[in-house]
Amino acid sequence: MLATVTDKGQVTVPKEIRDRAGIAPGSKLDFQIQDDGSLHVRVLARGARNLFGLLQEPARPPLSIEEMDAGIAEAARTRNLPSSA
Repeated sequence: MLATVTDKGQVTVPKEIRDRAGIAPGSKLDFQIQDDGSLHVRVLARGARNLFGLLQEPARPPLSIEEMDAGIAEAARTRNLPSSA
């Protein structure tokens, strides 16, 4: 499918692709240029699922900054793994 880039650098994602990829208004897209010059686009999670884990459980002790940094690094590594297609 073809799309045209506007003067402002905007592209309209074709409806069929939006529907199949679950892209809705407000969705975040992550663009990465691959070594071969191709473009990889990921749809990042959106909505209520992003809120999971934000509130601390009352019985759970707070995490240290180091523990939070380690958790963030692990999540980033997990999210950046290529999806198995």
